[in-house]
Amino acid sequence: MTKGMIPVAAPLAQYRAHADAVQAAILRVLESGQYILGDEVAALERAFAAYCGGDHAVGVGSGTDALVLALKALGIGAGDEVITVSHTAVATVAAILAAGATPVLVDVDETYMTLDPGTIDGAVTSRTKAVIAVHLYGQAADLDAIMAAARRHGLRVIEDCAQAAGGGYRGRRLGSIGDVGCFSFYPTKNLGAIGDGGLVLTSDAGLAERVRRLRQYGWDDKREASEPGISSRLDSLQAAILQSKLPYLDADNARRRAVARRYDLGLAGLPLTIPKVRAATDHAYHLYVVTCAARDGLSAHLAAHMVGCAIHYRLPVHRQHAYAERAIAPPSGLPVTDYVCRRILSLPMYPELSDAEVDRVIAAVRSYFEATNRPMP
Repeated sequence: MTKGMIPVAAPLAQYRAHADAVQAAILRVLESGQYILGDEVAALERAFAAYCGGDHAVGVGSGTDALVLALKALGIGAGDEVITVSHTAVATVAAILAAGATPVLVDVDETYMTLDPGTIDGAVTSRTKAVIAVHLYGQAADLDAIMAAARRHGLRVIEDCAQAAGGGYRGRRLGSIGDVGCFSFYPTKNLGAIGDGGLVLTSDAGLAERVRRLRQYGWDDKREASEPGISSRLDSLQAAILQSKLPYLDADNARRRAVARRYDLGLAGLPLTIPKVRAATDHAYHLYVVTCAARDGLSAHLAAHMVGCAIHYRLPVHRQHAYAERAIAPPSGLPVTDYVCRRILSLPMYPELSDAEVDRVIAAVRSYFEATNRPMP
């Protein structure tokens, strides 16, 4: 990394912030001799379920695997359809295909960039079995409306919480509201491992037990398989690291919100749109994403001023050949998705950002518009 650069994400800074606790957890596992599943994973599962207000949690190998296993445990596979958005990490759609089902892609709303509940009724067919609601960037999807639509059609609801650990909706933790919540512990996430990991959360005991079987070849306690499964086991080292960091998640998310407020104030009045927060929700601010007609010019300007930025996501899933030919999208297209993907830009966001660094990002953004004298779009 270039000296003096403010990165868009900083997993090393996260490690350093919790280094003593992380190192103690690593040493504990190394001395235990138990490195896959086992007591550390069970302890994380209990702690995370309690934190989220769910009854059961099952640690798995990645956030993508969490989605695949949730779908399989719900009995969703070949011949079935699953409704979700195109404006998401491609993992959401890849997981539907990995489970053997067909993704049906719908549009997002322009304000919050999450699944537009008004698109669900028109996307349902006799083959539709579930909706995956993505809490994109840490912003809660409109769960009341999504759940109501799902109930009308007898569909299951999976919450994709990969970017929303610790976020809330009407006083409840995200992941505990739908039938299943799926989490990623990729190193840049709000609760990040030092490696990969994921988790399935549910209050359905039978569903949790099936995920436990499926994550390890379909085995039961006697290592006998009643159905085929996969190998997706959370390792003890990552579980212990995550346990060590979980007590800090709320404080870290509070700092993310403080950074977001500082951005909100510092960027006010510029020709860009700052993130809006859905009423009665707690935004986890995994990312701070602005929209701007001059996105590419601003991005180049920030790079020249040693400020990292990124685009999440430049190419929506329905524009990616490998997935477009395997998914169903409306004949009229996804106009809001296409529109926002031409304008979005992620600014640096992580709890270790200092106020001085946030102010430096703000100054760099403001200097671009001051230099170009760009009007409001």
